[in-house]
Amino acid sequence: MEQKTLFPYILETAILEMGRIRGHTSFCPSEVVRWLYPQDWRHFMHDIQLEMMRLYREGKLVVLQNNKAIDPLELPVGPVRIRVLKTS
Repeated sequence: MEQKTLFPYILETAILEMGRIRGHTSFCPSEVVRWLYPQDWRHFMHDIQLEMMRLYREGKLVVLQNNKAIDPLELPVGPVRIRVLKTS
């Protein structure tokens, strides 16, 4: 079983919460880390990308570039948007 540190749980929770707040509207990964770490957000961009892609592969969200879903197995290059998928 894969062990997670506390840090990914924080990022996962923040991504999913931003998705809940936004509803059907997509958002930029940088918005999440700016929300959590307003002064040092740039230092967390790689971490948020890794967590975003993990959640994408798990089917919890979709990552869009130019309004199209990207390959879930490759780390994106350039700006992307996150859309959290609603489960109910």
